[in-house]
Amino acid sequence: MQIDWKLVLTALGLAFVFEGLPYFLWAEKMPRVLLQLATRPPMMLRMLGMTAMLGGLLLIYLVRS
Repeated sequence: MQIDWKLVLTALGLAFVFEGLPYFLWAEKMPRVLLQLATRPPMMLRMLGMTAMLGGLLLIYLVRS
């Protein structure tokens, strides 16, 4: 199996863009959002992360099929 490094690095770059977007667009609100996230129980954070991953996988599945 050959890894398409161009595709992998493009996806990684796009992930960085999406990760940085909230900090750029809502810089004033982000400290408050991060403090709210810091007070959430670990299980809630795991569920949030799992939901995001499943949503991402669903999107990839729908686009690639």
